[in-house]
Amino acid sequence: MSDIQYRSNHPISADQFIALLSETSLGERRPINDRECMEGMVNNTNLIITAWHDDTLVGVARSMTDFHFACYLSDLAVHRNFQKRGIGKALIRLTQEQLKSSCKLILLAAPAASEYYQPLGFEHNPRAWMLDYGKLK
Repeated sequence: MSDIQYRSNHPISADQFIALLSETSLGERRPINDRECMEGMVNNTNLIITAWHDDTLVGVARSMTDFHFACYLSDLAVHRNFQKRGIGKALIRLTQEQLKSSCKLILLAAPAASEYYQPLGFEHNPRAWMLDYGKLK
């Protein structure tokens, strides 16, 4: 899509990230009202691919990775007005291009997006586990 520019590891502000997530289903599951947390999320990621329409952030793939074995794609979000244009798929492809071929891309799908990933080639894995802070027994 010619009116979208993609950038690798281009800094974004917490405000830009919050504005984007507020226009996606991810905004419901991210702490967009906790500015400190959102700043930490943006500032401590080690791989971020962004999609821009003019000066507006319209898509993001935010990951934590070792670049060789595992890449956790923590946030994949595309502004609701820009969805169904291939931006999400491009963000995933550009993320993978930053990784070694042996590196697996891992994500937890938002309920509204769980049907999105299988047609792209992702395999469902029922063995994922999550532990909230302070819940270790």
